[in-house]
Amino acid sequence: MFVRFVIHRNDEDSGRRQGLFQAMADLEDSDLLREHEQVQYDEIYEWFRKNLKQPRSFARSSKPHAKRVALSWLKDSAATHIRKMHAIVLLLQAHGVVVDVLRSERPGYVVYEDEFQVAAEPFKETVT
Repeated sequence: MFVRFVIHRNDEDSGRRQGLFQAMADLEDSDLLREHEQVQYDEIYEWFRKNLKQPRSFARSSKPHAKRVALSWLKDSAATHIRKMHAIVLLLQAHGVVVDVLRSERPGYVVYEDEFQVAAEPFKETVT
């Protein structure tokens, strides 16, 4: 099983719902985070930077300008990562941002995988 955290705003590039890091960036850019929220988010963000690899690929095509349409999903076995995402959910909810937690056994065509996550181009029927 795979888990994806999304908000109710679509990403311009993928046309799919944005993830939590994009949502937090919007709050930061709007200078809406209180000081203690910013400190908490910075700690969580740094933890992810150290403990979750950036996928090497977001497209099935190997062409240099291929559209990057793959979405990141955490494996349900990545318990600490999921717990940290729930901490971000609380920060977003404090600012009225609605978050959905999606679950799927078939997130799409996997273009990247590691111990904690996959990046997958969604199937037509994949809820994103």
